[in-house]
Amino acid sequence: MLYFSSLLKANPQYSLSAENLFSALSDSGEKFTLFDGAKDIWARDYMPIKTKSGQYISFRYEPHYLKGYERRRTDYCNDIAPHFALPVTYSNINLDGGNVVFSPSKTKAVITDRVFSENPEYDKNNLLLELENLLEAEIIIIPSLKSDMTGHADGVVRFVNENTVIGNASPYKNGYEQKVKSALKKHGISCLDFPYFDSAGISAVGSYLNFLETDKHIFLPVFSDAQDETAVKRAKEIFEKNIVAVNINSIAEEGGVMNCISWEMN
Repeated sequence: MLYFSSLLKANPQYSLSAENLFSALSDSGEKFTLFDGAKDIWARDYMPIKTKSGQYISFRYEPHYLKGYERRRTDYCNDIAPHFALPVTYSNINLDGGNVVFSPSKTKAVITDRVFSENPEYDKNNLLLELENLLEAEIIIIPSLKSDMTGHADGVVRFVNENTVIGNASPYKNGYEQKVKSALKKHGISCLDFPYFDSAGISAVGSYLNFLETDKHIFLPVFSDAQDETAVKRAKEIFEKNIVAVNINSIAEEGGVMNCISWEMN
């Protein structure tokens, strides 16, 4: 079952994009529902993370980019948990769910180095050890994109299989993509280029790899751009799933795309 914040329908700014996605999900036979209590639409970040053994971990959600905007910060324990009968382990580590990208088996988890600056009170080695224990996975640290407000991993890489990811094929002058690929290579993971184009400000328009993946489908964001066709074609070449293109520009303009607004519970 897929879950989305009810704010997606309540806010007219998002309603058209949300209906595009919800219609695509319904037409594809995917089950979804809405939940109340959230203060923003980015469910991936504040909802618990499920590990390979089925445990749910709720991390502290106090990202630096919401400093001064605490009214927009959703606290899972107080705001959302009353709506879910879900056994959860709470952690004091400050970590957004969008900064955890699991491999298909959930034995590997890619996280950007933003986790270190968000947890300055921790020794880095101790922090990694605690994350490995909580997430039950090998932790793979990649550099964060400094120009990205959130510094999340789900805007940088997504797994194809245990030893392969896709990454943004964008020509950053500082060689950012090569730094990511080098970090992954140390863990035996290769990276395939995936279409991407940069947008101004906080916008995530152009982030094709921030898709929503289910067992049978990949709901791929498109942006009414000339690269849309290339992105759909590339996705079909790489993934053995049905590729469904969905335009959610008004949501992407706010800084996140499909993976950011979704959460799943089996």
